[in-house]
Amino acid sequence: MDKIEELLTRGVANIIPNKEDLRKLLVSGRKLNIYLGIDPTATKLHLGNATVLRKLNQFAEMGHNVTFLIGDFTALVGDDSDKDSERPILSPEKIEKNFETYKKQAGKILDFSKVKIRKNSEWLSKLTYSEVFKLKQQFSLNDFISRELIKKRLGEGKMVRLDETEYPIMQGYDSYFLDTDIQVGGTDQTFNMQAGRTLQKKVRNKESYILASEFLMGTDGRKMSKSWGNAIWLEDNPQDMFAKVMAIKDDLIDQYFVLATNMELKKIKEIESGKNPMEVKKELAKIIVTELHSEKDAQEAAENFKKTVQKKEVPENIQTVVLPKDFTDYYDLFIKIGVGSSRSEIKRLIEQGGITIDDKNIKNDPHFKIGDRSLIKVGKRKFIKIKY
Repeated sequence: MDKIEELLTRGVANIIPNKEDLRKLLVSGRKLNIYLGIDPTATKLHLGNATVLRKLNQFAEMGHNVTFLIGDFTALVGDDSDKDSERPILSPEKIEKNFETYKKQAGKILDFSKVKIRKNSEWLSKLTYSEVFKLKQQFSLNDFISRELIKKRLGEGKMVRLDETEYPIMQGYDSYFLDTDIQVGGTDQTFNMQAGRTLQKKVRNKESYILASEFLMGTDGRKMSKSWGNAIWLEDNPQDMFAKVMAIKDDLIDQYFVLATNMELKKIKEIESGKNPMEVKKELAKIIVTELHSEKDAQEAAENFKKTVQKKEVPENIQTVVLPKDFTDYYDLFIKIGVGSSRSEIKRLIEQGGITIDDKNIKNDPHFKIGDRSLIKVGKRKFIKIKY
């Protein structure tokens, strides 16, 4: 399989308007304008984001003009493409804080010597109302309210803010401003990416393309998402990353090889052929950790998994956290040591029986205490020792 064919087929759910014309464009020798946009609505990127980042990097390796677009302005509204309720409104300060770690995380996948980073506030914040008015004339409100989730919210009497209707237009303007030939994104972004095609066609009379990637399923079997707590984060430490991959369902192994690694498809078939799913999953976990960390980290993570999960041993080198003697905000402690990103997420984890203190599950103990030298265990793999 040649590079272009793999680019257009591996993990690709849809190409608009069609694959054949896009292939012709890619073999034409033209240097194309290609972009992927991500709104900084959280501080972390996950393995599902890496699927489209890999596509973007492939285009960069082919010598095209590639942009990694940070939607710092569109994040002020929030995309409702996969939400059954309105998104919370983020402050500019929160958006900027979320963005700070994006380049470091994306750099695990993207070669930034070949990929430009831009923020869409560069142009969206400068549009006059007259210019916005002209943009709106290119679109129909019916198109927006006929979307399944929007229709559902309206039918249930839930609020749909007026500014939410403008999100696809703003994303469409990103594509127009960058004079995009190809937009890369997940299938949930198809409606928004179509807005870019509309502006390119109506204003420039230019055909542009959409390459929509398949979704990588999360650890609970749903689409991997920042909002659902089912993600494998690009900044997860090697041990956590390895163990999370080992926890996926057996029927997701092939999908993870295809969408979450750079391994050649031929080699994937060789690894999967006739082997026990547990052994194949170990190979998968090693490859993912190696690509995002290092081969040494992958080996150490495999050994740690064997000891702590398979043999149920307590690891030798446990993270120790020193607390002030009067410290009592244990939820804040859990956030700081990476157990969860919010109090609600930690509360949910406790209710699910995922945290033990000194071998006692705190699921039914709302008044739990953490003493000097207490050993906290999160799930099957994370251990923290407390010292006052």
